[in-house]
Amino acid sequence: MGLGWFGAPEHTRWLAAETHALLAYARAARVPSGFGWIGQDGVVDRDHPVELWITGRMTFAFSLGALLGIPGCRRYADHGVRALRMAMRDTENGGWYSAVGHQVDASGRATPVDPLARKECYQHAFVMLAAATAAAADRPGATELLGDVIEVVNRYWWDEAHGMPVESYAADFTDPEDYRGINAAMHTVEAYLAVADVTGDTLWLRRALRMVDFAVNRQARAHDWRLPEHYTPAWRPRLDYNEDAPAHPFRPYGATPGHGLEWARLTVQARAGLIGRGMSAPDWMLPAAEELFERARTDAWRVDGGPGFVYTTDFEGTPVVHERMHWVVCEGVCAAAALRRALLDDGHGEIEVEHYEHCYRSWVDYAEEYLISAPGVWTHELDQANRPSTRTWAGHPDVYHALQATLVPRLPVWPAAGQAIAEGRLDDPVSPIPVTAQRARRRGLFR
Repeated sequence: MGLGWFGAPEHTRWLAAETHALLAYARAARVPSGFGWIGQDGVVDRDHPVELWITGRMTFAFSLGALLGIPGCRRYADHGVRALRMAMRDTENGGWYSAVGHQVDASGRATPVDPLARKECYQHAFVMLAAATAAAADRPGATELLGDVIEVVNRYWWDEAHGMPVESYAADFTDPEDYRGINAAMHTVEAYLAVADVTGDTLWLRRALRMVDFAVNRQARAHDWRLPEHYTPAWRPRLDYNEDAPAHPFRPYGATPGHGLEWARLTVQARAGLIGRGMSAPDWMLPAAEELFERARTDAWRVDGGPGFVYTTDFEGTPVVHERMHWVVCEGVCAAAALRRALLDDGHGEIEVEHYEHCYRSWVDYAEEYLISAPGVWTHELDQANRPSTRTWAGHPDVYHALQATLVPRLPVWPAAGQAIAEGRLDDPVSPIPVTAQRARRRGLFR
């Protein structure tokens, strides 16, 4: 094995211990209407409402915990499914409220913070991801929830003409926003891949490929692998968008290297999904994922005098926001693990993937030294000197990114995490190409 950590028993134990610790930490987020925002002190910050994206992410996390067999996770996953089916559902206009109060009434419904607040694709993507993963875990009501969110997505969020999602609407699904964002598209890809695995319907995989083709093969390639974040409704890049708000938590100016890493992982996962179903995977996918990875690494890792990834750069690669976000490191870990695995599955040798091994080890070491203050407690943001910062936001609202960083290194590239664990693929990551002869051990919930 040499210096390799993948498959090393003690490293696997470390990852597993951190998985358990993260899910233990996350339990503090439970409130009657869903999952709240965990503050700096490790308890729910009551000044924050219960937000849809956090409840979706936490339901996803606890559904993975249920699949892993970690005691207690089932009831938290079930709580999340109930919250998404009842507390946060907009029964008048359809879809889900972006934010609600912490309490529920006798019928299990919560009061929206603002009934007129816009509905967002980004947030609904996490409802879909949560539902698919809870369905893979056979949680009560999850299949029904997934059916509901599929209907809403098909009706409102998918723009067939462009092969991309709509960003946001008014509360009643009128007045689509004069903006499109790659962040919402990215998490839509993630959700679609999970739905494709659980339902067996390749429609979702084909849609995911259209989004990956636009974002990676067209836009990232055209901009020297620095992916524009912001677009017009016709999906033309807006390179100067939010130039006066460079540290925006969801729509920052410039390129976001962490998203480059995330798209690299999703690209190889989509490719493996296509191959796994005997479908044609474009030749550009794996090389493009490697290009995205390298651009993000060289633009953002250790470029300003110290360890860590800068948050954003301009389109020449110059750092703009120097803060270090924990999620960027997590996505680097996931991307390095996924690319290594994809290359091995394609027949490359261990020496050929050593670069990804090295990156993986470096970034896990960085997380252990600077981000993890206690088992399961990851500091959300550090400044340029790697001291805790709150420039984008305070607290650690969810465990979504960190949890995946502890699981992706132990899983195959395909299927998605929930389905892979359901099929008994944890610590069995090898998927030789082609994999068309493989049959799922738990698939077809919607047949």
